[in-house]
Amino acid sequence: MNTRLLLPSLLLCLPLAACGNGDVNNSADKAAAETESIGAKVQAATDKARTELAKGNINISDEHNNKAEITPQGDLLINGQAVTIDAQQRALLLDYRKQVEKLAGAGMDIGVAGAQLGVKAAGEALRGVFSGNTEGIEAKVNAEADKIKEQAQTLCKLLPEMMAKQQALAAVLPDFKPYATMDQSDIDDCHA
Repeated sequence: MNTRLLLPSLLLCLPLAACGNGDVNNSADKAAAETESIGAKVQAATDKARTELAKGNINISDEHNNKAEITPQGDLLINGQAVTIDAQQRALLLDYRKQVEKLAGAGMDIGVAGAQLGVKAAGEALRGVFSGNTEGIEAKVNAEADKIKEQAQTLCKLLPEMMAKQQALAAVLPDFKPYATMDQSDIDDCHA
């Protein structure tokens, strides 16, 4: 017998020998911890994006590469230049900006839920593989996916109000009109 090959082979088998019932639970716990870690990272990134959205300019540029932004103070900047506005226009710009933030926030919530679902599904699959019990995993994941679909419908319900605010703003601020591009098809497509 060649002992030079036997020792490395035995060393490679040690992790497999240690893979008793306790290790299945340990592996499942590690998968759960990793799931929580990824979820926390996604949440942190989303929180950062929300802060930047609240404190920074919101880009509303058009398809002709004209850069337009709404500042947190309610100013309209087109290609970096402030448009002269009155108090009513500023109020409408701020109102529209809040609606954009609300819609973006709802979108972020859906993104976080989707990411968490993916991580959770992977964790459930790993737990199932390690424990040998894979029954019910698909049903659990599908139930979570249905919740995300409901959230998406909530987002779609925000679109009519956004379009109305956009049209009201375009009616009193001609410089905003090229950026008021929403129409009924955007709302219909969301519900499809």
